[in-house]
Amino acid sequence: MSVTKKKNVAKMETSYVKQQEAAEISAGRRRKLLFRRLAAFCILAAVVSFFMISTLVSQSAALGEKVEEKTRLDQELADLKKKEVMLEEEIVKLNDDEYIAKLARKDYFLSDNNEIIFNLPEEETEKEKKKEKKAD
Repeated sequence: MSVTKKKNVAKMETSYVKQQEAAEISAGRRRKLLFRRLAAFCILAAVVSFFMISTLVSQSAALGEKVEEKTRLDQELADLKKKEVMLEEEIVKLNDDEYIAKLARKDYFLSDNNEIIFNLPEEETEKEKKKEKKAD
């Protein structure tokens, strides 16, 4: 095994060598400052990106809720329009005396002259349908 010997080498003390050493130190400092600036910029960009993405996600969630609410309200509006049409038809029918008389006979068991009312028992299925309608 051989032992490596250190060689003593003396530096030259010329102005050129001093200029080169100063340039290397200056370049090292600039490189260090560049890495620090790039690191700070990356951290700043990451923070801004995080806030932008979180805002985008929250806005898309809010938009989804609004879309669901709009579809629900559109369905409710359609139902109310159907009910309005039915009620308008009922108003027209209630202006007819014959319809009112028929309704009174049906609901309140009122009779016309020489008319006999027979109460027939309802079938089981009709009773169940009425119960289901009342439950809704």
